[in-house]
Amino acid sequence: MTSSDNTLESIPADQQGSFSSFLKTLASFTGDLSSLTCPSFLLAPISLLEYSSFWADQPELLRAVGKSDNAEERFYAAIKWFISSLNGSFSSRVPKGEWEKKPFNPILGEQFLCEWQDNTRIVCEQVSHHPPVSGFYIENKAAGVVVNGHDGQKTRFSGTQMLVDQIGYCTLKLTERDETYLFTLPSVSVNGIWYAAPYVELYGTSFVHSSTGFSASIEYTTKGWISGEVHHFKASIQHETLPTATVIEGQWTGKSTMTKNKKTVDFLDLTAMEKPVPVVKPIEEQNELESRRIWKKVSDALKAGDYATASTEKSLIENEQRALRKERATANQNWEPAHFTKVAGETIYGDLREKIIAKADSKFIDTMGEGGWMFKE
Repeated sequence: MTSSDNTLESIPADQQGSFSSFLKTLASFTGDLSSLTCPSFLLAPISLLEYSSFWADQPELLRAVGKSDNAEERFYAAIKWFISSLNGSFSSRVPKGEWEKKPFNPILGEQFLCEWQDNTRIVCEQVSHHPPVSGFYIENKAAGVVVNGHDGQKTRFSGTQMLVDQIGYCTLKLTERDETYLFTLPSVSVNGIWYAAPYVELYGTSFVHSSTGFSASIEYTTKGWISGEVHHFKASIQHETLPTATVIEGQWTGKSTMTKNKKTVDFLDLTAMEKPVPVVKPIEEQNELESRRIWKKVSDALKAGDYATASTEKSLIENEQRALRKERATANQNWEPAHFTKVAGETIYGDLREKIIAKADSKFIDTMGEGGWMFKE
């Protein structure tokens, strides 16, 4: 018996019918994940909005970006932080021994707020529901570091894979140096769904450009039939002061090295880093739009394996949101986010997008979308 057989046999009896229906839906599905109804046993007890907090998975690396007085060293530090955020967003958040699961679709205006002991804080808000878009803002005032970004998803299926284009980008600003970095986002493939054992890989290319002139293209690959390794990335860093490209290569979930002028040194080892736990207010102190308060009953039911109650409570939330959308439409009311404002993209990243396009040539697939969401100070 294969591990896939074991996984399929572990599906709860009362969920087997909905899983079969789910697979039939996947065969022709395209669009955004908010319109996909997933069997309760494949749900994670967490909102997708909370995933935005994983951009600060290693706040120590974020704080370190602006420390050096050397622009090249700061750029390498920014790459370290970015790689750690990918690990937090797509790997380390999954409990050991468990498979990838689908988070809840955030409701419009949902918020997730937390901070770390080093005074790094993050504000996340669901700024759009159709299409679904999450805005996020991270800052550590003492370190002079600010991150502003947004992320949505466009999903399609190819064979047995679910392919997700991340629509959006993020900027990192060093306030004391008047320096900005623009990061585009890699695409995601979710494999193993047909066996009820989903797992994530990254693919494609993301790009980074700094206002200091340093740039990087980061290619993501996975293990092939014969060679390669899972979660592999290769970053090529360029600048007019570099005689040849600096290459950073390894696993975005583990160890990587940097090769410059034919000399290779260790770059980053995420396996050796502790993952700080963010501080979130107790649910009774949260406002009514905060994620863990909204989804508490659904989360508690999922953790207890009570999938029927989870489905019922989840439907109550979704039906209430449909009613609110209908009320706003009838009253011709426009909804506005509490923490973010829609602006032109250039307001956030200046000319860095054009610089990325100029260097990327045919490799650039524009998933940045139009405009951006700026945090309200």
